[in-house]
Amino acid sequence: MGMPNIPDIDPCINLSYYDTIKLLITSIALEELSLSHILNAEGDKLQLGLKMAKNLNDLFSLNNHINKTLRNIVKNQLLLHMKLEDTMELFNDK
Repeated sequence: MGMPNIPDIDPCINLSYYDTIKLLITSIALEELSLSHILNAEGDKLQLGLKMAKNLNDLFSLNNHINKTLRNIVKNQLLLHMKLEDTMELFNDK
């Protein structure tokens, strides 16, 4: 087996300053969209768990799992908020 043939690709990407800011804001929006899907799935999990719970321990376990997920979402939201603030600062500085 020989060496692979790699085509000559120019990795130079030309983006303007404002295009970069737009991409940063788009990435924040897409992460927010992903978090909304996770929240929706947690709501579905809760509804199903309430129907299927056999005892109080099942409900406590369900609550703990959903609580951990929500805590992680809040942490991510804080990071996204800081990312947005920094991006807006870049926009205002130029």
